[in-house]
Amino acid sequence: MVPLYHAPVRIANNKRGVLRRLFVWYDESYMRLRTVDKAKVKGKRVLVRVDFNVAVEDGTIEDDFRIKKAIPTLRLLIRKKAKIIILTHFGRPSAGVISAKEKKALSAQRLARRLSKDLKRPVRFVSECIGELPHRVVARMKPGEIVMLENLRFHKGEEQNNEEFARGLAALGDIYVNEAFSVSHREHASVAMITRFLPSYAGLLLAKEVAVLHRAYMKPKAPLVIAMGGAKIETKIKLIQRFFDKADNILLGGMIANHVLQAQGIAVGKSKLNKEIVEKLKKVNWMSTKIHLPVDVVVARKISVDAATRTVGVGRVAEDEFILDIGPDTAALFDHIVAGARMIIWNGPLGLSELKPFAAGTEAFARTVSKSKAFTIVGGGDSAASIDKLGLSHKIDFISTGGGAMLEFLAGEPMPGIDALVHKA
Repeated sequence: MVPLYHAPVRIANNKRGVLRRLFVWYDESYMRLRTVDKAKVKGKRVLVRVDFNVAVEDGTIEDDFRIKKAIPTLRLLIRKKAKIIILTHFGRPSAGVISAKEKKALSAQRLARRLSKDLKRPVRFVSECIGELPHRVVARMKPGEIVMLENLRFHKGEEQNNEEFARGLAALGDIYVNEAFSVSHREHASVAMITRFLPSYAGLLLAKEVAVLHRAYMKPKAPLVIAMGGAKIETKIKLIQRFFDKADNILLGGMIANHVLQAQGIAVGKSKLNKEIVEKLKKVNWMSTKIHLPVDVVVARKISVDAATRTVGVGRVAEDEFILDIGPDTAALFDHIVAGARMIIWNGPLGLSELKPFAAGTEAFARTVSKSKAFTIVGGGDSAASIDKLGLSHKIDFISTGGGAMLEFLAGEPMPGIDALVHKA
C-alpha cells in the first residue's frame, strides 16, 4: 500500500508508564475508517458487536481479558447516553440441532453477569437475539442502559453471513459498532452483512488494533523479531512469507516448528501433524539464517499433567514420544536473539502451555519479551494467557485480542469486518 496520509494515534505504553504518540500510515481506505467517538449516539440504540468468547472452566470464567478490553467503548457510550445492545458469540454450538444442555452451557448469560461485575452496573440478559422478545426489551430501554443478547451462533445465519438474520439484528438498532477485531477476519452476519443496513463505526479498541498492526507492517523497527508457535500453520506460513524481507529473525516453536522439522526429514515422534502441510513445507527452503528452529525439545509418551518428561536434542525424539515444549537451550537461544530487537511480534505458544509440565518454554519466552526494550506486540489467546498468568501484561506494549485475526491482518488476508466499515464510511 502507498502511504498517503498519517494520523496520530494515542496508545498507552504500559511498559514505560507513559502515553506514546504513534504516527500510523494509512492508505486511502483506512482514512475512511470512522470511530465510535465521532458518532452522535445520544438516545439512540447502538448495537455493539464484541467477542466475549472467553475461557470457561467448570462453568467459571477463567479469563475476562476480552471483556475488559471492550469496556472503554462501552463506558464512552454510557457517558453519551446511548442505549447499548451487546452482540456476541460464545463457543462453537453443534452444526445440527442444539440440545438444551448445550444451550445452557453456551448461553451468553454468564457473560452478561461478568460484564456487569466488570462495569459495576446492571447488564440485562435477553434469552434471544432476534424476534419479538429482544424488540420488546429494547423498546423499553432508557439512555445509558445495557442489554446483552443471547449467543449469536445459536442461529445458523450468523456464520452463513445470512442477509435475513443480519436484517433481524439490524432492526434492533440505529447505529452499529464493531468492537470485535478478533472475529473481523470472518464473513459473518453480525460482522460484515449487518453494516449494509446501519450507519457503522469502529470501536475504540478495534481502531487501535488496526493502527498498531498496520504500523507494525508498514514501518517496523529494525531489528524486527517474529516469534510464532501454536496451530493455524498455513496462515503463519503466509505471514512468514509476507515478513521475510522485513524481519531480521523468525523464531519458530510449537506445532509449526514440528511441521517444519518433519519437512526437513527430522523425526518428531508421535507429534500431531497435518501431512498435507508437511508436503507443502518440503518445497520451501528453510535454510535461511533468519529462521530459527528449536535445538532441543521437551518430550513425553503421553499428554497429561502427570506425564514423565525428558529433554532431548532435536533429532533424538523416540517414535512413541510427543514434542510438547521447547527445551532450555532453545529458550536461551531465543533469549539471546530477542535481546537485540527493537520490535517483537509474537503469536502462539511455543509448547502445550496449558499443561504445567509443558509450559516452561512459553513462560520463559514471555519473561524474555517482557524484559525487552523493544516495542512488543503479542497476540493469540494462549500467548496472552501466559503473560497474564505471570503478571507481565503491564510490561507488554500491545496485546491483541485476536490471535487468528492478527495473523490474517499481518499476512495481508481479507478482513471482511474491517472492509465493511471502510465501505460504509
